[in-house]
Amino acid sequence: MKLDYHPLGDTGIQLVFGSEITEETNQKIRMFADYLTDHPIDGVVEWVPAYTTLTIYYLPTKLSYGSLRKKLEEISEKQQGREAESASLVYIIPTYYGGEDLPFVAEHNGRTEEEVIESHSGKDYLIYMMGFVPGFPYLGGMPEEIATPRRENPRAAIAPGSVGIAGSQTGIYPLQSPGGWQIIGRTPVKLYDPESESPILLESGHYLRFVSITKEEYKEIEEAIERGEYVVETEEKKVGITS
Repeated sequence: MKLDYHPLGDTGIQLVFGSEITEETNQKIRMFADYLTDHPIDGVVEWVPAYTTLTIYYLPTKLSYGSLRKKLEEISEKQQGREAESASLVYIIPTYYGGEDLPFVAEHNGRTEEEVIESHSGKDYLIYMMGFVPGFPYLGGMPEEIATPRRENPRAAIAPGSVGIAGSQTGIYPLQSPGGWQIIGRTPVKLYDPESESPILLESGHYLRFVSITKEEYKEIEEAIERGEYVVETEEKKVGITS
């Protein structure tokens, strides 16, 4: 696959892996990022994966744009046609469905609330990227049968853990913030904890599965989290990658 390269100021370069938001594209981005992890380039500070891009930041005092691009082109050539199997995690996220917008999502799609919950839960969603606040996962793979437009009037404050739908996307608000997504449920799991050694729970390239729980189970998990006795369950998922 031929990549496009674009400079971002004097400290960044963006690799474009096409224009389609697909799981295959995400896997190619992840394979490239994994290579950078295993084969560090002196002068490269960090890299940020997104839907179809991988943005790489570097120190111009150590590395010029031209020399970095040449190194990245060499990496791309090495990976052409390469097949690999990657072990991804599936984060199991307990969710109490009953958000204030669940009735609207059901009505908009001509379904019952129970059918919306059944469609939304129990599936493995790919975490394409993280934004717009710390720990917010942009998830792919939601069934089109429950796709719903954003609210016309965004809320000024959405509670942490709120699970929402916006168009064909679904995600979780990790902390209180404004937002226009349709809220259909809430999880007691903390996706962002600034006091933790690893403040952000999720990572792009892995998967997330919503599991429906009762209000009582929500409270039990919430209390266990406060006591420091709850660990988010994960499963391993093998994913084939071809560049």
